[in-house]
Amino acid sequence: MTSPLAALSPEQQRVQATVQALWHPDIARDPYPAYEAVRALDPLGVVSPAGWGAAFATSHALNSAVLRSPAARSGALISQVPADTASIRLLQPMMLFHNGPSHARLRGLVQAAFTPRVVAEQRDLIRAQVHALLDALPTDREVDLVAGLAAPLPARVIMHMLGLRGEDEAKFIRWTQSVADLLAGETSSPELMARLEADATEMRAYFRTLADDLRAHPQPGLLSALAAAEDGGERLSSDELLANAVLLLAAGHETTSNLIPGALLELHRQPDAWAALVARPDHPNVPDELLRVVSPVQLDGRTLEGTVTLPTSGGQTVTLSAGTHVQTMLAAANRDPDVFPHPDRIDWDRPNSARHLAFAAGAHYCLGAPLARLEIAEVFAALATRFPALRVTDPQPPFKANLVLRGPKELRVQLG
Repeated sequence: MTSPLAALSPEQQRVQATVQALWHPDIARDPYPAYEAVRALDPLGVVSPAGWGAAFATSHALNSAVLRSPAARSGALISQVPADTASIRLLQPMMLFHNGPSHARLRGLVQAAFTPRVVAEQRDLIRAQVHALLDALPTDREVDLVAGLAAPLPARVIMHMLGLRGEDEAKFIRWTQSVADLLAGETSSPELMARLEADATEMRAYFRTLADDLRAHPQPGLLSALAAAEDGGERLSSDELLANAVLLLAAGHETTSNLIPGALLELHRQPDAWAALVARPDHPNVPDELLRVVSPVQLDGRTLEGTVTLPTSGGQTVTLSAGTHVQTMLAAANRDPDVFPHPDRIDWDRPNSARHLAFAAGAHYCLGAPLARLEIAEVFAALATRFPALRVTDPQPPFKANLVLRGPKELRVQLG
């Protein structure tokens, strides 16, 4: 019997092997050589392994074009899965997995409660939380900055914004990790799936009860505003409310909690950039340059509902057929040397850092982008000001297995 691989040409086998390396168990520690290997397969920035029905976009131009294309659908795979588990029932009403009028309706209702004014009002809260957490850390010995700062900070901020109780912090952090695993499609073991199912069931029960209470007795906070939000008489259903509250909780926590230690690792490797940050902790480009280099969301995906011709590097175009699933390699796009010269280098004065795709682009551009930028600016200004001699003591920390939402499990540092 002839294996499918044997039917491929040597070049096709090389392409498949290069792409499959993206799923190596240790890839999260340092995925960038693997991204560059995929990029090198095609100068136009798109690689389509034979027989996969998928394309891998590495260039900034193509990723940006796919994310903005009306033919590119988000969450097409999730929407086709039978809603016969608590996990899928939790995911499917999230605006992340909707498109067109359905997405516009959900996003409009959520956005009505997540205004720039609401975000701007969080600056004092964020600054106070940053300094309170740093005050609690010892300076005479190593500390884990993930447990001491990166994990609790964004959880506390988004919980406060949603109007959730502080005593539930540990539970919410656990839930956000489960949602992150769900969003990344983690189904690697029965034990993991059992945990995800249990957490999804617990989340649904918690938020459904809370949503009913808030509609009957409104309280300050985003969750109460979401429960009351209307658009032309439309309101979020109970399932939509709880799913999108969970999405805000997870997205508001997981990405920032991963970026903080990831950025400190990069700064450890680039001491000149840390010295420049210490010299000017309030540099306005800090959030965008760190988002570009770290890319807390490494990968995303879109399914094409029609054949599209899209621009690529150098002004050329590529045509992708209907039904193709495009893996948008955001981290590769954010280090595209055609757009960002010396892309691995942190450069606070880089003039186009804000062109990064860390928040995606198009209809699904991240609603929480202003909040993330605010948190990043406050965290790194405080660290550079208070602890100019900060050093990473374990430059090879363990990473979470989740490549999509990539981040260290811990980061040992000496503050003083």
